[in-house]
Amino acid sequence: PKSSPVHNSGQKQPEPKEQLPDSSTVSPDHADGHSTNGVLAQMDRESGESVQCTDGQPLLNGDVGDLIETGQREESANEAGSENEASKEDKSMEHKVGETNEQKLYKIANELLQTEKAYVARLNLLDQVFCAKLMEEAGKGTFPVDVVKNIFSNISSINAFHSQFLLPDLEKRMGEWESTPRIGDILQKLTPFLKMYAEYVRNFDKAMELLKQWTDRSPQFKALIQDIQKQEVCGSLTLQHHMLEPVQRVPRYEMLLKDYLKKLPQDHVDHRDAEKSLEIIAMAATHSNTAIRKSENLKKLLEIYEMLGEEEDIVNASNEFIKEGHILKLAARNTSAMDRYLFLFNNMLLYCVPKFSLVGQKFTVRTRIGIDGMKVTETYNEDYPHTFQVSGKERTLELQASSEQDKEDWIKAFQETIEIFHQKNETFKTASKEVEEVSISELGKRAPRWIRDNEVTMCMKCREPFNALTRRRHHCRACGYVVCWKCSDNKAPLEYDGNKMNKVCRDCYSILTGHTESEEKEGKKKGILEIEAAQFSGSSIMYGFLQYCEKNKPWQKVWCVIPQKEALVLYLYGAPQDVKAQSTIPLLGYSVDDTTRPADPPASFRLTQSKSVHSFAAENEELKQRWLKVIRVAVTGEVPECLPPVEPHGTEGSHEPSSESI
Repeated sequence: PKSSPVHNSGQKQPEPKEQLPDSSTVSPDHADGHSTNGVLAQMDRESGESVQCTDGQPLLNGDVGDLIETGQREESANEAGSENEASKEDKSMEHKVGETNEQKLYKIANELLQTEKAYVARLNLLDQVFCAKLMEEAGKGTFPVDVVKNIFSNISSINAFHSQFLLPDLEKRMGEWESTPRIGDILQKLTPFLKMYAEYVRNFDKAMELLKQWTDRSPQFKALIQDIQKQEVCGSLTLQHHMLEPVQRVPRYEMLLKDYLKKLPQDHVDHRDAEKSLEIIAMAATHSNTAIRKSENLKKLLEIYEMLGEEEDIVNASNEFIKEGHILKLAARNTSAMDRYLFLFNNMLLYCVPKFSLVGQKFTVRTRIGIDGMKVTETYNEDYPHTFQVSGKERTLELQASSEQDKEDWIKAFQETIEIFHQKNETFKTASKEVEEVSISELGKRAPRWIRDNEVTMCMKCREPFNALTRRRHHCRACGYVVCWKCSDNKAPLEYDGNKMNKVCRDCYSILTGHTESEEKEGKKKGILEIEAAQFSGSSIMYGFLQYCEKNKPWQKVWCVIPQKEALVLYLYGAPQDVKAQSTIPLLGYSVDDTTRPADPPASFRLTQSKSVHSFAAENEELKQRWLKVIRVAVTGEVPECLPPVEPHGTEGSHEPSSESI
């Protein structure tokens, strides 16, 4: 079994081997389109001048990551392709008799050049292939342009600097190495631009979240990325893997510079510049601890996600991999032992059944057991040694390890994970208590202290866990709680904000207004389907007739309503005056596909989520676009704005209402 460094510091995780794309040049048009002018202009100004950088200058304001053992350097070398293979062979000759110190310095400098070539090729892939093609598709209105910009951040600026300045300088220097054997002066040019990496790293978690959201939400977005990933230039790696490269690059510069300085004589002309470069780069790498840890954890989550057939939603910044391995599960009735596989995370255990497949999915998840409330005890069975029991709210398992040591390792990993989880939960309770101690008499009169997003993993009202898609974090403007959208679906005037209406949690709403949710929302007393269509139609964001089809059933005409009070739900009625809805569709998290299929009526569109598909058709293309404008906002979790009324589009004399907003 494999375990996280948190629980087994002596155990190294294997690094996946990566195949790098070929190096290629940057398109000036695309580079300019992503705000690289400032970078290029600054480089032009600094051309021919020595770069001065104050020691105390803050280079990185966010996390970038810590050094992940010396194996990363070998990984970087592997990525350089066939040229670097020669470098590796040379490296193995380092200790052979007769090799001079000058030759060792040359090999380190050459390794820097080869890994820089591979790195620029990866940057070019991100900037000129992934980003460029997604921007091109976004320009057609398939998905928002801002989504692509926020995913790739300032990758074009980083690409332009490395491909147009740092790499050419290194190539030129290696060509004249005999007369100018030094690299410290060149790497000093890198130090002022480490701030570009700070921006990229600060945006990294948000980029990963957006990437996952839109891969789930937009079929076109997902298909385009998958098409690019199938190309040979990607080396069978995902976009997420390629996006990790800039996060890991700064610590690799530090490793190479340290080796270079060890072999550089004190009186060498390059010693001062190399030392200065190392000092500043090491400062940046020191600030990199958290992000590298996160990136390595993300890489592991992606591997597990693929092993589970991309069916389990585990690629989330809040999930931390702890341990994995084969285990035997004892049957409750006949105590026969069955081969199983466990994935332990900081907040859950995945109990899996192995699949005998050479490619693709390797495990099927049988049960997901939460760490909350979990207990682990050692058991004794005469017929089956090395057994222990894992008991959770969802299921209890009696398991058999391969040896006594294996059993102890598993029990220790479980116990430490449970303990850490409870410690964090106590912090959660403390944070809740601090908010509760705020005087009720001051509620709404002064701005509260907001609980930080990263201090809680669940809604502070209903205790449901947060996730990036269907249950996102919101803050109550009165008490500062972090709550889900369901628990913050109220507004009340706050005195400290000039009595403007603000989003508040349900408890603060009751205190501030003197009304409970049930009193204010009479519909709560009825079942969700029992609210009259007429009641909603008078205060709705959008309503009207649409043709509707689910699965392979015949198309039928339905009265559709998106009410203002429940702006993320689409109600389907048989007629405008029906007292009960036929069904409801919670729009949050659905993907919208507006392409018309040959078998569907004109002006049709579909809402899809997992295996659920709802097909609709409007009276004409204009009405279809009006519905889509509202629905596309609702599926993101945001409340759509009411559209201005539109003249009915029916035949003359028709008395049926058309789709319009109030």
